[in-house]
Amino acid sequence: MNYNNLYQKLSQRIEELRKKKGLTQEELAEKSGLHRAYFWDIENGRNISVKTAYKIAHALEVKVADLFTF
Repeated sequence: MNYNNLYQKLSQRIEELRKKKGLTQEELAEKSGLHRAYFWDIENGRNISVKTAYKIAHALEVKVADLFTF
């Protein structure tokens, strides 16, 4: 698996979890302390840091490892 493929799978997983929680991108961005536009980039395959992954997982009330369960 190449990096671009990994980023795409991660972005799809974040979107899947967000929708399961019934949150909009804007709501999750606010809950995680991220800017809405940056969050849109994340769900479109942007590379994110471990710190950002932690913020998103915490806002979704899941473990960071759950973000990487594809």
